[in-house]
Amino acid sequence: MNALPGAARPAQIVTSRETGRPPRWLPFLVLGIGLLAISFGAILARFAQANGLPSLAIATLRLGLAALIVTPLALWQSGRTLRALTRRQVLLTGGAGVFLAVHFATWITSLEYTSVASSTALVTTNLLWIGIASFVLFGERPGSLMLVGIVISLSGSLLIFWSDSRASVAGSAPLLGNFLALAGSWCFSAYLLIGRRLRASLPLPAYVWLAYGSAALFLVLGCQVSGTALAGYSGAAYLVALGMALGPQLLGHTSYNWSLRHVSPTFVAVVTLGEPVGSAVLAWLFFGESFAPAQAVGFVLLLAGIYLAARGEGR
Repeated sequence: MNALPGAARPAQIVTSRETGRPPRWLPFLVLGIGLLAISFGAILARFAQANGLPSLAIATLRLGLAALIVTPLALWQSGRTLRALTRRQVLLTGGAGVFLAVHFATWITSLEYTSVASSTALVTTNLLWIGIASFVLFGERPGSLMLVGIVISLSGSLLIFWSDSRASVAGSAPLLGNFLALAGSWCFSAYLLIGRRLRASLPLPAYVWLAYGSAALFLVLGCQVSGTALAGYSGAAYLVALGMALGPQLLGHTSYNWSLRHVSPTFVAVVTLGEPVGSAVLAWLFFGESFAPAQAVGFVLLLAGIYLAARGEGR
């Protein structure tokens, strides 16, 4: 009885190596690590705001520092690819950069007006928008188990938002903050869909450098137009910005970008729905933002939806 499973493993490993694909479990592990890292994004953004950094400057420094850090690796491993970019790839990169820049600008600003739980719950509704766009634009039909996971996950997000609003833990303008978070979700959905096309033809270092770098350039332009300074802040503020670049951005978002080549963007969006769980727990630990029992139920629904979607993606 034990000989059959043992004999099957080497064949699977050889098949993965011969096809150049990673083991089936690896993308799920990478996405889990990315989710853990990205859950610190809202917390670090709040710390940066507390240290005097404007939200637009936070977004610019987060992406700009991440692009600078990855530059040597991108030029070393993908220099030839970068020099041979086609016109289509350049245009797609510009589009991805615009959407990524607006995503971070709107979402980080939303944290000034609403709670961490509401902001992260709304910004991770990209699952719904990506599912609709994938069906309308690409004719992709998710399986039944994936659909069940989507419904359960979105139900959890809505329950978190509803409970958070009733508990009156939001900031001074919760409607504005919630709308900004929702706009950030729309932009991140577009970024993932464009990134899927780019990742099909670009190695990860090249794609990450192009996406983060172009987004940072657009944000620098936004700072110039709005008069937002990028210099003159405390060392603690810049240290937090560096932490955002290394953790949530490079480790978190890069894990998502790597996974786009091995799993569908719909499933990546499902995984991002786990962010409100981690962020809300961290906000309770660091800022004392408590959550009601209904929110806890929402967290359970989110995790259950992610699990079911993972099963559907595995099939």
